[in-house]
Amino acid sequence: MLKGFSNLLTPQLLYVLQAMGHGDEISIVDGNYPGESAGPKLVRLDGHSATDVLDAILSVMPLDTFVKDPAVGMDVSAEVKERPPILADFEAIIQRHEPDMGLTLVNKPDFYPRANRAYAIVQTSEARLYGNIVLKKGVIFPS
Repeated sequence: MLKGFSNLLTPQLLYVLQAMGHGDEISIVDGNYPGESAGPKLVRLDGHSATDVLDAILSVMPLDTFVKDPAVGMDVSAEVKERPPILADFEAIIQRHEPDMGLTLVNKPDFYPRANRAYAIVQTSEARLYGNIVLKKGVIFPS
């Protein structure tokens, strides 16, 4: 355990976040996502929600300010009539850590390839549908 760090930031996850460079992406996915077969490094955080993991990651990782969509979620399918509340939760967490940024939604066929190209995937036990997000790492500017 470390002072000031969420206990969700496990040694494996901290290693991945530190090893990532500017422009690398990390995917946080729900319990239904095919994380094991997706391809990138997999960090399992079973028993935790995607929103808690997003909050923990954004407490230490900056989002990319050089692109228009540093945080991307999965847009709802045509048969879903209402926007799932988890998307608003994602957006609120992003804005708490990065006030000038929001969540961009992309359709499901475009989301999966992007999520699977990430540097790593963090698999949660998120049970809410559409509980998936891709984050593009930014830079820490010198003081």
